[in-house]
Amino acid sequence: MLPVCTRFHCATIHAVSDAIEPRLDQILDFCAEDPVERVFLEDVARRRLGRFTAFADDDRLTALCHVGANVVPSGAACGRFAEAASRGRARMIIGDERAVDELWAQLARYVPSPRDDRPGQPVYAISEPPEPGRSQLRLASDDDFELLLPACAAAHEEEIGIDPMARDADGFRWRTKSQIEEGRSWVWLDGETILFKAEASAWTPRAVQVQQVWVDPPERNKGYAQRGMRDLCRLLLERVPTVCLFVRPENGPAIRVYEGIGMLRAGSYRSLIF
Repeated sequence: MLPVCTRFHCATIHAVSDAIEPRLDQILDFCAEDPVERVFLEDVARRRLGRFTAFADDDRLTALCHVGANVVPSGAACGRFAEAASRGRARMIIGDERAVDELWAQLARYVPSPRDDRPGQPVYAISEPPEPGRSQLRLASDDDFELLLPACAAAHEEEIGIDPMARDADGFRWRTKSQIEEGRSWVWLDGETILFKAEASAWTPRAVQVQQVWVDPPERNKGYAQRGMRDLCRLLLERVPTVCLFVRPENGPAIRVYEGIGMLRAGSYRSLIF
């Protein structure tokens, strides 16, 4: 039995001795088995930004977990990651619903209850270009930063329930600016009104995951979101085989937009937010 002291309290979790630190080639092979569900894991691994633990059978990974601000499990028997997950300072546990269920079943007794538990979040994907939206969507530029920052913060708060500018203003400003500089942010403006904006939260050779889809509130329910999403998916599908995202199940307007452009259900995520 291994004593584990977390930011929450000191607990005891049975340590699993055969966990490994996976090689990049192992991670990429594992993610290739399900490039939509594992798009975040592959993106972080390719960018050398994450810390991973894994289990393998004859050098082939059977389960993989990113351990950081986001804990993201994937694969078989993910309850084995409870010891590693308890050592971190996670703000969120997120991923394939079955994998998160398995992890949380082993971890729950050792950490406080999450502030929010969101099971059954639909994952949507599209691989065929939709009809054109005839928007004026374009890549965001540095000149758009001050306009986009509050919209990105509002989208984050609307989705997660936390104002990122109150929690970590410098960090959120840096992430928003980085997305613009990396070509992962798109916008459709009418003057200083945002008719549509979105970012890529993960990008691999096989898939792009879109996040923080946003239309300024006074301009909602006028068709701008669907037009912007059509053109964004068309643009991205010129570069990758699949565009995907996940959404809260109660967000009916967003689901109607995604299904309206031809996105299909491709799985379910669960998020535990601390």
